[in-house]
Amino acid sequence: MNVLVPLMVAIPLIAAATALILGKRRQPQIVVSVLALAAVTVISAILLVLVDQDEPAVVYVGGWEPPWGIVLVVDRLSALMVLVSALMLLGVLLFAVGQGLLDGHAETPVSIFHPTYLVLSAGLFNAFIAGDLFNMYVGFEMLLSASYVLLTLGGTGARIRVGITYIVVSLVSSLLFLSAIALIYGATGTVTLALIAERLPNLPGDVQLILGLLLLLAFSVKAAVFPLSFWLPDSYPTAPAPVTAVFAGLLTKVGVYAILRTQTLFYPDHDFSVPLMVVAGLTMVVGILGALAQADIKRLLSFTLVSHIGYMLFGIAIGTPLAIAATIFYVVHHITVQTTLFLCVGLIERVGGTTSLSRLGGLLKAAPVVAVLFFLGALNLGGIPPFSGFLGKVALFQAGISDPDPLIWVLIAAGAATSLLTLYALARTWNMAFWRPRKDVRDYNSATLAALQEDPEDEGTVLTKTVSPLMVGTTTAMLLLTVSLTVFAGPIFAFTERAAANIVEPSTYIDAVFPNGTP
Repeated sequence: MNVLVPLMVAIPLIAAATALILGKRRQPQIVVSVLALAAVTVISAILLVLVDQDEPAVVYVGGWEPPWGIVLVVDRLSALMVLVSALMLLGVLLFAVGQGLLDGHAETPVSIFHPTYLVLSAGLFNAFIAGDLFNMYVGFEMLLSASYVLLTLGGTGARIRVGITYIVVSLVSSLLFLSAIALIYGATGTVTLALIAERLPNLPGDVQLILGLLLLLAFSVKAAVFPLSFWLPDSYPTAPAPVTAVFAGLLTKVGVYAILRTQTLFYPDHDFSVPLMVVAGLTMVVGILGALAQADIKRLLSFTLVSHIGYMLFGIAIGTPLAIAATIFYVVHHITVQTTLFLCVGLIERVGGTTSLSRLGGLLKAAPVVAVLFFLGALNLGGIPPFSGFLGKVALFQAGISDPDPLIWVLIAAGAATSLLTLYALARTWNMAFWRPRKDVRDYNSATLAALQEDPEDEGTVLTKTVSPLMVGTTTAMLLLTVSLTVFAGPIFAFTERAAANIVEPSTYIDAVFPNGTP
């Protein structure tokens, strides 16, 4: 089993090098990329089954045991995150291939896109299975370098401008993370997660507090937690549709995963519960209010992305096994639904020529399949029963109501309001883009629409393009995957409960890494 663990990072990196060597040979690059991500999907599925039946898989890279060597750890949580990420990356890659075949790879040039995409994939997988903080940092930096390239594909002025903002914010976050790693190493003498968890409680309380706040600050930027989320709504919508889908579905979840992993491992007594609850509530409310003010669908979904990060922080803040299980379930739900919805927006942009609600109409008749795909995804994100979005929120609320803390009840109310406002924003979007007749768009007068904010980078042009069966088929398959979270919600939630049981007790993780006792 252990031999499979490093392959999840090695295969995408080897494939990236191979794709780079192949240069502009389009078909071989596509084959290499698809096979690499398919292989990681299979490996992660095998590992998920094995670690669920037995114990976490632990690999000492090069045979060097911590604290001297790098350790890779695959438990139920990390195996699930790698599997879901690999499925999303594979689906988006197929969508990008379908789009490229129609456009001659104008927005996703194969000589650049495929190697960079695979490096981003390797960075994601590495961050999820890293058993030490510095290796996690390396994964984040792989993500940063690859995501900057993908964000600026095409070299337009708008993409370069938001790319500069994105990389500055990311570098600041990385600097904070690196500083936290240096201080933690100075205080504990290690960067191995298991050893930090054992030695951190022995430090003075104020030192523990400073180290924890630094880590939270660094991860909160990456997770787009309010008020550190200002960069996201301007950055993501400008990228090509496949890139936006990957960014929206996965990149912020790496930050959420890092918060979840470090908080449960380093601070099992919930030392940061109150500040996490406060920022969770603010993230929910401010994010959805920003979404309500948007006339552009991509920006609207970007703000809903920010708001729903608040649900995940809420579960982490509660910290009980049920809350952690619900958080893991909600993370999986949000990754799949958000990625799928952004692919739907990519289809809308092609058939409608724009993503601005002021210029869209009649798409129900023009593209009924796209209308159904977006409608079902919107219901799921909005939390309509019996979809997984509803189930995840209910589980989070159930975890909270057992606590008499009034702050938790305030957050439950904020979460319920956010869910209703999300549904309203998406229903308004579907009504105007799909249900409103095309002939009414030119003379349509609405005080609500007039008050909405257009994308500042929108050039006002409408250029419709065709969509390929591969693009529609991939989006449909990913929507079916989101529906499967509802159909198989029972077994999936049972798995997340076992995953939560793994991580709420730090000794479980420590014993897996050091079965013979810590050095």
